[in-house]
Amino acid sequence: MTKQRERRFKLLGKQVWAFRAFYLMLLPGVIYYIVFRYVPMYGVIIAFKDFNMMKGIVGSSWADPWYKHFQIFFHSPYFSQLMINTTVISLYKLVFGMVPPIMMALLLNECRVRWFKTVIQTLTYMPHFLSWVIIYGILIALFSQNSGLVNRWLQESGGSSIGFMTSVDYFRTILVGSEIWKDLGWGAIIYLAAMTAIDPTLYEAARVDGAGRLRMIWHITLPSIRNVIVLLFILKLGSIMDAGFDQIYILYNIQVYQVADILDTWVFRTGLQQLNFSLGAAVGVFKSVIGMVLVLGSNHLSKKWGEGIW
Repeated sequence: MTKQRERRFKLLGKQVWAFRAFYLMLLPGVIYYIVFRYVPMYGVIIAFKDFNMMKGIVGSSWADPWYKHFQIFFHSPYFSQLMINTTVISLYKLVFGMVPPIMMALLLNECRVRWFKTVIQTLTYMPHFLSWVIIYGILIALFSQNSGLVNRWLQESGGSSIGFMTSVDYFRTILVGSEIWKDLGWGAIIYLAAMTAIDPTLYEAARVDGAGRLRMIWHITLPSIRNVIVLLFILKLGSIMDAGFDQIYILYNIQVYQVADILDTWVFRTGLQQLNFSLGAAVGVFKSVIGMVLVLGSNHLSKKWGEGIW
């Protein structure tokens, strides 16, 4: 038994040494996740303590009962509203945000004019690099009730101006639409990369059989990138409790709290601004558990369809 282990260790050592360059390139990413993702997990115990900054994590007393802060959150008058807003906004982004990048990738993949394809691809993924502060300025220039271009057009057409940014009827649409516009080109890059791995002989065989472009897209391209679509869907489903704090915190205002206040923005106000760190940590643990259940469940279901992450 000992000899077998020694052989395995020697074989493993040889494999690591043979691919040392790849492991060296992997090392910064591993260190990043250890330092910024795994080590901070120690702070999760704050959710089960009455945290006091002067005493620190270790010195703070344990909550009595241990689920005290979870109970406070679940019995909060804002709980149902926060859960509905977070879930609805995330589902809107998931449902309406999955198809446009796929459609854009298909259109770019079918484009035969190389320079036009390059220009369109560059223009569509440039917004990804803009911060939400800049996009907020663009949205104000377009939808401001007093000076926005859209409201000016409405007034000149004989209509009345609409407070898009302060209306509970339009705010979620602006949230979802701005995120789709921002990440459209960047998401298409992933699907385009998957399409480059498709065997060209499949298209050649389809042409011989008389298939047109639409049939080749439906029967060859989409089935070939199905695993990538399922992978991204599972990853997005796992973060359904993260409706986009950066975007919402910058765009929302007190007039749209009813439809825009989510778990993260509430935690920011309650946990950080009011220094209730234990309650904020409890909400974070709650979100993580839901995300884990969704990832495991969706991966289990996708395996039945022949796909899955692991």
